[in-house]
Amino acid sequence: MLLIQSRSRHHIRSSEITEPRLYLDRRRFLGAATGLLAAASLPAALLYPEVGRAARRLPPFTRSQRYTTDEALTDYEDITHYNNFYEFSTDKEEVAERARHFRTEPWSVVIDGEVEKPGRYHLEDLLRPHALEERIYRLRCVEAWSMVIPWVGFPLADLIKRFRPTSRAKYVEFTTLYDPEQMPGQRRNILDWPYVEGLRMDEAMHPLTILAVGLYGRVLPNQNGAPLRLVVPWKYGFKNIKSIVRIRFVEHQPVTTWMKASPREYGFYANVNPEVDHPRWSQARERRIGEFFKRKTLMFNGYGEEVAHLYAGMDLRRFF
Repeated sequence: MLLIQSRSRHHIRSSEITEPRLYLDRRRFLGAATGLLAAASLPAALLYPEVGRAARRLPPFTRSQRYTTDEALTDYEDITHYNNFYEFSTDKEEVAERARHFRTEPWSVVIDGEVEKPGRYHLEDLLRPHALEERIYRLRCVEAWSMVIPWVGFPLADLIKRFRPTSRAKYVEFTTLYDPEQMPGQRRNILDWPYVEGLRMDEAMHPLTILAVGLYGRVLPNQNGAPLRLVVPWKYGFKNIKSIVRIRFVEHQPVTTWMKASPREYGFYANVNPEVDHPRWSQARERRIGEFFKRKTLMFNGYGEEVAHLYAGMDLRRFF
């Protein structure tokens, strides 16, 4: 597929979306692999004392032995202070401060569309039947930087089964809260708000796909998508929609926010593919936050064995 740079009223300067500086001098998380392989319902303060006592705790959760890695975790401070969340700011280092007073309680999510049990559900009722689990996933952003994050959440498939989509439901569409009073970035005409993302039904049902409510054993910080966000580890970060207020089951492929803003740059699938460059930079290599040297970008962000079959027979340069 020939990729052509285009500009629209939604165009964002590369200086706004490329990282302003790399975190090269912060401490690495010590002994990350040592305790992360055992599944246990332990207090977060014992698991991650370096996170700080002020953060709200999650209910007990188990630690996945299947979904883990021996890679060093990205430092908590980096994860929570280097954020893509345009609803607050296009400057990654400003998001945490601007999201500090964001209200996430009470919170409700609308479930609708082609589903047998539609309705508005309080977050507590939405989460109550689901057992939380910590999974360590790589996060790869389209701007060629990456992190390794211990997410806490539950499989999206479990929620989908609970609300029983009809046979007409081929896709799942997600919508972020629209509240310019709380989210100052929404006052700028940089994207068509509210933020919308979507998955094909088989992608949504894949066991790697989760709804996250925490990280590092703590309640999800505002700047990381509190109180509920999507995590699809084989896709670029912009696919992992934050602060979800609506989950809609639809028959046709949703028109997602970044597709609408720049369709030649941001495709619906957004699979990590080092062979398809962004028009303004290469995707062949990435820089892990906290490391000096770049590393080779892995197909499907390293999850090829688990997900490649979803795209069998598809031209992944056309369906990027």
